Amino acid sequence: MQAKLTLSIDKKVIERAKLFAQEHEQSVSSLVEAYLDRISAHTEISSDVQAPITGRLTGMFAIQDQGQDYKALLSEARMEKHK
Repeated sequence: MQAKLTLSIDKKVIERAKLFAQEHEQSVSSLVEAYLDRISAHTEISSDVQAPITGRLTGMFAIQDQGQDYKALLSEARMEKHK
C-alpha cells in the first residue's frame, strides 16, 4: 500500500537527488523508499548479530557473580587491594 510522505530537504540535495534519479532511470520517491527499506531492514538484522569479542566475554564472570551490586563488588575489591 502506497502512502504519501512530506519531507523538508535542502534544495541543493533535492536537485542532486533528481539528477541521480534521472541518470538511474528511477524516481526520487523510489530512491527514498529503497533507502528507508534498506536501513530499517539493517536495524532488524543487526540486533541479532553479536560481535566475536563480546560473544567470548559473555558469562566470563558468572562464577564470581553472587547477585551482588557492582558497587558492592567494587568496594570489596578496593578493600582487598588496600589491606
